[in-house]
Amino acid sequence: MFSIDLSLKYSPMPVSVQRKEAETAEALYQEIINAMQSDQPKLLQLTCEKQTEKKVALFSDQISAVIVSQKDGSAAAGRSAGFFAATAS
Repeated sequence: MFSIDLSLKYSPMPVSVQRKEAETAEALYQEIINAMQSDQPKLLQLTCEKQTEKKVALFSDQISAVIVSQKDGSAAAGRSAGFFAATAS
């Protein structure tokens, strides 16, 4: 399972949707990046493959970051979410 997390401007909580396959997660990531690069704000309507009743709609100009990460048993154990994790030696 792959999680696509969106950080929104002026919101402390991220918005997340999941995809079962790496290819569909990458396709959604590219769709979001393209919408963010557009000169005109676009309404993105996202659904979740894990929780099929979950739906979210947001404007692309409100997205400040997008993160794709693997969220299943094959993900590295002990790693924290995010871009960087520091460990003490």
